[in-house]
Amino acid sequence: MSFPLLTVVAAVPAAGAIATAALPAARRTAAKWLALLVSVVTFALALVVAFRFDPGSKSPFQFTESHAWISDFGVRYALGVDGIAVALIALTTLLIPFIILAGWHDADPLEEATPNRRWRPTQGFFALILAVEAMVVISFEATDVFVFYLFFEAMLIPMYFLIGGFGDRAGGDDEDGAASRRSYAAVKFLLYNLAGGLIMLAAVIGLYAVTADQLGSGTFSLQQIVEARAAGRLHIGTGTERLLFLGFFFAFAVKAPLWPLHTWLPGAMGESTSPVAVLITAVVDKVGTFAMLRFCLQLFPEASSWATPVILVLALISVLYGALLAVAQRDIKRLIAYASISHFGFIILGIFAMTSQGQGGATLYMVNHGISTAALMLVAGFLISRRGSRLIADYGGVQKVAPVLAGTFLIGGLATLSLPGLAPFVSEFLVLVGTFSRYPVIGVIATLGIVLAALYVLVLYQRTMTGPVKPQVSGLPDLRVRELVVVAPLIALLLFLGVYPKPLTDLVNPAVDHTLSVVDKKDPKPTVQVDAVPGGGRHGHAVRDQDVEAAK
Repeated sequence: MSFPLLTVVAAVPAAGAIATAALPAARRTAAKWLALLVSVVTFALALVVAFRFDPGSKSPFQFTESHAWISDFGVRYALGVDGIAVALIALTTLLIPFIILAGWHDADPLEEATPNRRWRPTQGFFALILAVEAMVVISFEATDVFVFYLFFEAMLIPMYFLIGGFGDRAGGDDEDGAASRRSYAAVKFLLYNLAGGLIMLAAVIGLYAVTADQLGSGTFSLQQIVEARAAGRLHIGTGTERLLFLGFFFAFAVKAPLWPLHTWLPGAMGESTSPVAVLITAVVDKVGTFAMLRFCLQLFPEASSWATPVILVLALISVLYGALLAVAQRDIKRLIAYASISHFGFIILGIFAMTSQGQGGATLYMVNHGISTAALMLVAGFLISRRGSRLIADYGGVQKVAPVLAGTFLIGGLATLSLPGLAPFVSEFLVLVGTFSRYPVIGVIATLGIVLAALYVLVLYQRTMTGPVKPQVSGLPDLRVRELVVVAPLIALLLFLGVYPKPLTDLVNPAVDHTLSVVDKKDPKPTVQVDAVPGGGRHGHAVRDQDVEAAK
């Protein structure tokens, strides 16, 4: 394309962030409306990309852009999207307007400005959200490894300030104590992700050195490296490939987050405002699982197969560990954080099952988890802001005084436990089917995560929404118009994609097939046990593919 559509999609929120931050301090309301307008325009541009994208194209990437940047080191400003990237860009740009609306008053000045209770820069809060959006979008678009790495790391800076500077006010502690917790959570988030990024940087440099040695000139181009390997012009030694894979995977596992590199997430989500918590788990963390599909599997196919058994075990531990700790939580936001760790375990399980059902389900899971977690966390945030407490024990009987809030909370919770008829069910089902077809034992054990999800979601609802009305919640107002505008579209999407996921599956399946072809993996062939043969006798044997089709 002559028009740089992908650049524009990322540049609009970047420019909006600068414009929002530049507004005078007294123009707080103008900053909010400007940020909201920019986010809506960005979503409209993402829809243009989605509707103009051709899933039937033979090209692995569409809307490609490539320009020389740092020529001496083979770095090019190269962008392109496949169906997986298009789906995740649509998710990101869809959620940002709702995040902005939900956090409309989160950065308003505190009523009393004292040395320990300072004014909050509203413009900075919304500018940082737009900056994160721009960096996440370009991370999904980048086909140059160095460009991806640059924005993969850069997004940590605005996220650090969003966690540490605009934390939750409902922590049940004084301002000094809350500030200390926020600072600790922000620093832990930054250190974990920086450590992963530095290890990845070493792997990125190593990849460049290998390409420079064998191709004559170093390159960071994903497409060139994949094509050179397919043509036999690039041979990465087994040991070297495995080390490079580990460098990339470690960084993505921290971001994902995968057990045991997950410990930064509960604190970061718990101490953030609810909209920022959604930004972390529904948007930023998806970059990690997306990168596993785009870079780990396609750049290092042999090493991906080599590491698969260990990664599947770690993913299975994440599924069960996250769910068990969610059951034990007393804090609403930390419960949702541990539930997300369990869900990311399912996503990584699907990716490394190396089947079309597993990877297709994992991609759908990224989208559906983003929507369901946003719905549940934002409604929980509305509830917490009314009561001023995150503790489950401080609630009871809310459905009698705020039935709409309770109802939307229930739908978000049911989506989190993957109830049939809601969007996450389809993706979780595909992940389990895809895993079971190649690794039946792991697939069976992973189903325990579904049982535990039902436990922590229903117990949470029972303790907060049902029973006698506690005096502290007797005066809680129901959802306001702005809050309904945030929640209603998310609920509608959960219902729509739960009964009609075809638009998403049609979009992502060709990209999944391409990834599997690069890794040289095919779905396990089904076998049919024939117990009775017409004409007498009983025989057991595997039927050929054409016999299976005839039986169907």
